[in-house]
Amino acid sequence: MSKLLFAILLCSSLASIAQTPVWKADRERSSVSFSVTHLVISKVEGSFREFDGEISAPKPDFTDASIRFQVDAFSIHTGDDKRDSHLKSGDFLAAEQYPKITFQSTSFRRITEGRYQLEGDLTIRDVTRRLKFNVTYGGIATEGKKQTATFKATTYINRFDYNLQWDKLTEAGGMVVDKMVSIMLKLEFVKQ
Repeated sequence: MSKLLFAILLCSSLASIAQTPVWKADRERSSVSFSVTHLVISKVEGSFREFDGEISAPKPDFTDASIRFQVDAFSIHTGDDKRDSHLKSGDFLAAEQYPKITFQSTSFRRITEGRYQLEGDLTIRDVTRRLKFNVTYGGIATEGKKQTATFKATTYINRFDYNLQWDKLTEAGGMVVDKMVSIMLKLEFVKQ
């Protein structure tokens, strides 16, 4: 390959990388929450207060976007300090040893108008597993020069798959904390 052809290809690749729009999560207007059945008959809801996310979107409809997300395990909040401390402990998140929960997408594809499927690798503690989210795209709002894209993403995980294996049974034999956890993210991303 000639040096001129190589230089042209390199410049073309660099230009396309530089032109890929990047969107960053607006933490003030976004939420990362979860719920899990407690004592068989009720739900415990909680959230993570500290997180960061970024989308690199080569196409205007976000198809084939690359999505990276990170959550601070220490920021878990359920409204009960004792329970939050237990969730940060080695019985669950082991936040001292594994302070970050991470997600890196492997695909983001459009299913129908406004509906996408997001697939990627979720790491909690020392376990990484492939996971799918159902995503609703709310569209883009423009205020002056600021552009904001909104998304809602939902999924379930089996907490035992991620070594969150604390388990205790009620007197009737049901689980105190169910193994299935519902996750919901309501996210606003701002174009940089």
